[in-house]
Amino acid sequence: MPTFELERELHQKGYAVVCGVDEAGRGPLCGPVVAAACVLPDDLDIPELNDSKKLTPKKRDKLFDLIREQAIAYGIAEGTVEEINTFNILEADLLAMRRAIDGLTTPDGQPYKADFALIDGNIDRDFQIPAQAVVKGDALSMSIAAASVLAKVTRDRMCEKMDEEYPQYGIAKHKGYGTKEHMAALRQHGPSPIHRTKFIRFLDDNKQDS
Repeated sequence: MPTFELERELHQKGYAVVCGVDEAGRGPLCGPVVAAACVLPDDLDIPELNDSKKLTPKKRDKLFDLIREQAIAYGIAEGTVEEINTFNILEADLLAMRRAIDGLTTPDGQPYKADFALIDGNIDRDFQIPAQAVVKGDALSMSIAAASVLAKVTRDRMCEKMDEEYPQYGIAKHKGYGTKEHMAALRQHGPSPIHRTKFIRFLDDNKQDS
């Protein structure tokens, strides 16, 4: 279960405001990648908070509202489909994380600055403040776990909207991942503007085989 141990160690080193950063949506075939940054009070007690992938959708929705109410500050941002297609998913992901940190605001909408970032994963390059990558950080750090929930719920809600616009792909069900259903729909209908070109190259292979 996540704790505040990493955050407290950084406070002892002189960093006043530590934010946790995580993303959702690196693997799907469509839609943006979403990142969140979150600063929590060190004494905040949310027993159910954990890696968002280990929580039910209903519990994530509940925690999403609770985190936004009780966080010192949070920011949510995205790397667009266009950026994923132009660069790659990693660079778009890093862009989204940097934007989330830069966009930190208090619950009442006031800009807020962190001076250190705990980044879920193994890459912490080119951030605007000192940063530390933490492998499986959403299971270790409370602030990363909170960011994980914010990013996941935001991305899932985007999928609901994408499903309304492009119902032929079933995005609300599979959240854009490469399920058999999704890939069959892509073969039948072709890609839409929200699909990531580098993720659906199997369609080109199908054309060559036909």
